[in-house]
Amino acid sequence: MTKKIKILGTGCSKCQSMTGIVKNVILENNIDATIEKVEDIEEIMKFNVMTTPALVIDEVITIRGRVPSKDEVLALLN
Repeated sequence: MTKKIKILGTGCSKCQSMTGIVKNVILENNIDATIEKVEDIEEIMKFNVMTTPALVIDEVITIRGRVPSKDEVLALLN
C-alpha cells in the first residue's frame, strides 16, 4: 500500500534537508510512497503545526520542528 507523505514547511534549509532525507530513504529502500511538499501557510495550519519542518505520514504528524535521521524516517515508514 502506498504511503502518503507530506512535508510541511515554507522552504527553509531545515525543510529542504528533511525533504532530501525522506526522498533518499524512499529511493534506497524501494518504499512505495508519494511525497507532497506543503508550503502554503494556511494548509500547514490545518495540521495545527506551529514549528516546521513537519513530517506527515498517512495524515498523521510524526515529526515536527526538527530534521530526522535517515534511520528514524525508515523506522516510521516501515
